[in-house]
Order: sequence, then structure tokens, then C-alpha cells
Amino acid sequence: MLKKVQLFESLNEEQLQHILSIADKQIFSASTVLFHENDPGDTFYVLLKGSIKIFTRGSTGEEKVLSIIGAGESFGELSLLDGRPRSASAQTLEPTTVLSVHAKPFLELLRQQFDITRHIMAELCRRLRDTNQHVYDLTFLDARTRVLKNLILLANRHGQRSGSIITIRIPLNYDELAQMAGVPKQTLAQVLRDLQDRLILNVGANDYTLDLSRLNG
Repeated sequence: MLKKVQLFESLNEEQLQHILSIADKQIFSASTVLFHENDPGDTFYVLLKGSIKIFTRGSTGEEKVLSIIGAGESFGELSLLDGRPRSASAQTLEPTTVLSVHAKPFLELLRQQFDITRHIMAELCRRLRDTNQHVYDLTFLDARTRVLKNLILLANRHGQRSGSIITIRIPLNYDELAQMAGVPKQTLAQVLRDLQDRLILNVGANDYTLDLSRLNG
């Protein structure tokens, strides 16, 4: 399982055993909050199975989903690197298995394994680019385009493709999809209804299916 994690893909057997020796395997049920925004950050996580939503809350309590973490990805490293409180909250979307590494062995691992350090730096750079792109989208793209782009991004990162059909098996409700796209829930519902009428999108109980062959129709 560790070999499927991007951070660890270049490590040999001995190095992987070292990871296991400093990590704890934890299993969480759906809707479990691993940490809250502004909590002290003392643990780094690698997602082995399931999915996690990273989100913040505004002053009035409204939720904003920032990203969805899938199997093989990592999260929670930012607070360990800069020593500041958590910048967002993390909650499981389904039964989830993670490896957790506490701050001291995590920082020691970064000193010993440059490949892991390089991967984490690349991941932080990717998130910064995603943030910049999201700001651009909110500024210049209309609501319909933002919804479509968000669905395609989810398909690229979490979908399974068979020909022109991509199935996204992430248990996101309409509220969470609207938050990710930065649109009102009513607007999201209108766009999804239009996509379903045109047979581009099918919304199942626990998944979304995109037909790319109809997307440009």
C-alpha cells in the first residue's frame, strides 16, 4: 500500500519499513473530524483508503470545501512545517484508513529522506497553484463554467475512466459540490439538471458519471 503513495514511491524496502516503524495506522468511520481549523498541528497524515474533505468555516458558520483528498495523497503537513495552527479542518467522507506520523519523527524523516522532502515541496507548490487558479476562476469565470471545470477536475483526480465514461466515486452532496465550485446551491442544481438532460452527467446514489463524448455536443 505504501508503494502506491506518491511520497514513498521511490523508497526501497528498508526505507518503507522505517516509515511503518514511526507511523500509526488508524481507521475512521464516515463524518469523523480528524482536526479542526486553528487546532495545534502535531500530526501528518497519509491516506491509504477512503476520502477526506479539507474545509474552512466563515465567521457566520458557512462551510467552504477547499479540496478532496483521495487514496495515496497526504495532508496535514503545513502546520508541522511552519509551527502554526491548522489552516483548515479535515473530515472523512466515508470509512477511511490513514497512516499518521507525529511531528518529531516526521521532521526527522524529512531531514533523512530528500525524496520525501522534494515530493512534499512539489505538493505544496501544486496547492499554491490551485489556489491561484481558484481565485482566477472566481474572478473571471461564470457559474456554469466553474461547475463544469470543477467536475472535470474531480474526474481527473478521482475518476476511473472506461472509454469516454468517467465515474467519480466520491460521496459529495450538493452543498459540498457548490462550495467547491464557489456557486450557490440553486445554481449548481440548475447546471447539473441541464447536464443530466443532455446525457452528459448521471448522478447516482454514491457516484457521478461523466460522458466525455457528449461534453462538446
